[in-house]
Amino acid sequence: MKKGQLKKLMAAVLTAAMVAGLAGCGNNDDPGTSGQGSQNSDQQSSGQESGSDEGQGSDGETPGDDGDELGKYTVLTDENGNPYDLGGMEIILRDWWTDPDKEDENKSAYDEAREEYLEWIQATYNFTFVQKQISDWGSTPEDFVNYATTGGDENYLFILRPGAEFISAMKSNLMWDLTKLDCLDFSENKWRNKTHEMASIGDAIYGMSGEFPEAKGGMYFNKRLLEEAGIDPQDIYDYQENMEWTWDKFEEICQKVAADTDNDGVIDRYAMANFTSEFYPMAVYSNGGQFIGRDENGNLYNDLESDATIEALNWALDMLGKYEMTYPEDANWDYWITAYQNGEACFMASEAYRAGQLEEAGMNDDFGFVCFPMGPRMDDYTNCWMNNPVVIPACYDEEKAWKLAFAYNLYTEVVPGYPEDAAFKSNYYKSFRDTESVDLTIARLEENGFLTYHGMVPGLDLGPDLFWAINKDNTPAQQAETIRPVWAAYLEEVN
Repeated sequence: MKKGQLKKLMAAVLTAAMVAGLAGCGNNDDPGTSGQGSQNSDQQSSGQESGSDEGQGSDGETPGDDGDELGKYTVLTDENGNPYDLGGMEIILRDWWTDPDKEDENKSAYDEAREEYLEWIQATYNFTFVQKQISDWGSTPEDFVNYATTGGDENYLFILRPGAEFISAMKSNLMWDLTKLDCLDFSENKWRNKTHEMASIGDAIYGMSGEFPEAKGGMYFNKRLLEEAGIDPQDIYDYQENMEWTWDKFEEICQKVAADTDNDGVIDRYAMANFTSEFYPMAVYSNGGQFIGRDENGNLYNDLESDATIEALNWALDMLGKYEMTYPEDANWDYWITAYQNGEACFMASEAYRAGQLEEAGMNDDFGFVCFPMGPRMDDYTNCWMNNPVVIPACYDEEKAWKLAFAYNLYTEVVPGYPEDAAFKSNYYKSFRDTESVDLTIARLEENGFLTYHGMVPGLDLGPDLFWAINKDNTPAQQAETIRPVWAAYLEEVN
């Protein structure tokens, strides 16, 4: 379905479902140790009427879009029956990418409903909340350590990068143990990306993410190049839906796409343009492999030499050798992105966010997006989850930490009255050229996923350690043997 049809589709997708009350903060019967109390069992309604049971109007707008009453929100109250009062706190969720002043010129019905919901929670519980860039990607870990060590009067939640610096900060007790804040219930579906499991030591949890699991790896395809090769682009989606999108099917199509179109003896229509550091891991995950595993006791172990992982690396090495485009000798390392944008290759294994870059670059050719094809050891497509953890500095007292957790829990709720998938679909529709990319692929990657742990091992770097070292003369098995003692030392330290 073309992008011009998205507005009508969104109206249908966002048909308001049964109104759900906010779950989470303060849901125990007894007051918490923070002194904030708990959610009263006789929750007080906001008194606002809901239009959600009336569904969408014929104009495709959701209830409330024309100034009607907002959907009925449930007010969370303390032990005295009063709405929780955060005392006018100005809360900032720190990241390295958000410009809160940048206007979204392509707001969906859900975006507008979410703005109204955020205004309501801030007015009801007496606080303000903004997510914005303060640090940059490189300085974020150090900035957090400095702040958590010296303290400050601000009300910060930090979004951090998973990795060695995060492990170090956890071990240094610079973050609040979130299990001590009774307003968070990690059994709720909103936490299903399992970031809190990744960011844990023993029974303590130091990081969380209330965002939907990020749809990481998938396969972009150029529709024009497929058509030139005599392939209907819709067939790629059909293969996926019929569970036929396998390594073998992918290679079959690559063989048809790769061609010498001007008969000069040189391939000029390429099957693939990739960054090997994205192609290799997606191949491994698609076959049920991994690089670092975690046992039932929480210890990390080297899983690089498992049959599933080695088989996938061998297959990926072979595919890159056969079908990867030839790059100019003086090309930059990231020329594969330019080549794909220019329509020089049909397939590109990359993450979902790349669609926004293709759109911003004004890519002329239409593109689609499917899951990475399945390996022989899998019976479904999969996705590697690694959301960025949100943490609360340990320099704050318990009352402040509780309030910050309470506010973040509210901030990450799906707008009551909307289906759960409305939030992530609303954003992805803006980047992708067709609706199948979102409805058939992104939606599947949101549900089918697992945690990966190699990013949590200080010193381990898959690029130089593995991806850039393997070739036909140095096989994945040989390189795995070479780096085995190095990884063993890393794992001994982190465990």
